[in-house]
Amino acid sequence: MLEQTLLLKLSTPGIIDDTTSRLRQEYKAYQTLFQAQPATVQQYLGSQAARLAESVIQGFTQVHFNLPEMAAYLPPMRTPIDMESVPVEYRKQSAGGWLARLTHTSLLTAVTQRLMELEGSSNQAVSVSAELLRYAIANHMVYNMLPAGKSVTYASVEGDDIPNQPVEWDTDQRPASKTKLSEPGTKMSMDENGRGEQMVPYAEAARYFYLPQWVAFDAQGHLLAGSLSEAEAQIASLQHYLVILQSAIAIAQYMVADEVWQQKRYGALGQLVNQGRALANYKVHEIIHEINRRVEMHKLDRGLRLFLPYFDDQKLTVEKYDFTVVPSGWVMFVPAFVVLAVREQQIKVAGDSQLSFTTRKHLLNELEILEKVFLR
Repeated sequence: MLEQTLLLKLSTPGIIDDTTSRLRQEYKAYQTLFQAQPATVQQYLGSQAARLAESVIQGFTQVHFNLPEMAAYLPPMRTPIDMESVPVEYRKQSAGGWLARLTHTSLLTAVTQRLMELEGSSNQAVSVSAELLRYAIANHMVYNMLPAGKSVTYASVEGDDIPNQPVEWDTDQRPASKTKLSEPGTKMSMDENGRGEQMVPYAEAARYFYLPQWVAFDAQGHLLAGSLSEAEAQIASLQHYLVILQSAIAIAQYMVADEVWQQKRYGALGQLVNQGRALANYKVHEIIHEINRRVEMHKLDRGLRLFLPYFDDQKLTVEKYDFTVVPSGWVMFVPAFVVLAVREQQIKVAGDSQLSFTTRKHLLNELEILEKVFLR
């Protein structure tokens, strides 16, 4: 519950309450501890963290890893730094395996549990090594597994919980980007022989989002991607991006205090909500087109059930809202059936407490589109 509250409040950048300030202190402490390690220990922890992080994200069921031979810990007065050897019998570790598969435990959970067990060790070096590895895994997920984005600002429209409407900056007002996506509005690609780079401009609408390479629709809902499947793949990439950020928090909750984590989540989350809704709206218009096509061919006289796509901003996925327009049977289809069915569903959706306010509003808007099209 604490984590959900923090994530909700961090829809906008910044540390804003006492709980998060406590996590910031915890984050700084582990950051300091990691930086106090000799360079060789940091490199070793980084390599082990990369293996663990990649295994978790790729959905492996088991992973083997090693603790470092030595670990430095900071006494209460922080000076001097003490080094202690990790006992040989503790260095080789693993997480997951047949028991995890049997209990349907994810590798993420298994790794987190194993690190927690090691942190509870009475041996100081083992405990500190596990703490360091936890920090290194979360840090690797945030800094090394995800592309950086552009400096962006999103606005909330009509009570949106999650800011998702990009603010369009004038050229001379645009904040300086802290990333290496070349110049604003461009992307890099290789030539046909795999040599060199050429600059390919993004669509204007994509330039105002955090990750312009994954913008599939403009503000009017026009498809910018090459196909609908490509658009779905780009949105899936945004979802995966946020899964990795969420995994970093599952490993080390104090990563919510990391400014880069905040920036990446803010940028990707707003973009996903915006593009997810656009995808759902696009599919609604495709459904309308298909209904009209089938009406012309007299193929709707045996009934009609709709599966209306909508973006759930709590699950961060495109879901389907299904309802019957015309029951199965031999009934000649008329547009009024859609209007009547939609109006009935509008009442149900408006009172559905399982959906967030903004998700209900989004779904009601789609139902209104259907109503207007067939109200003739």
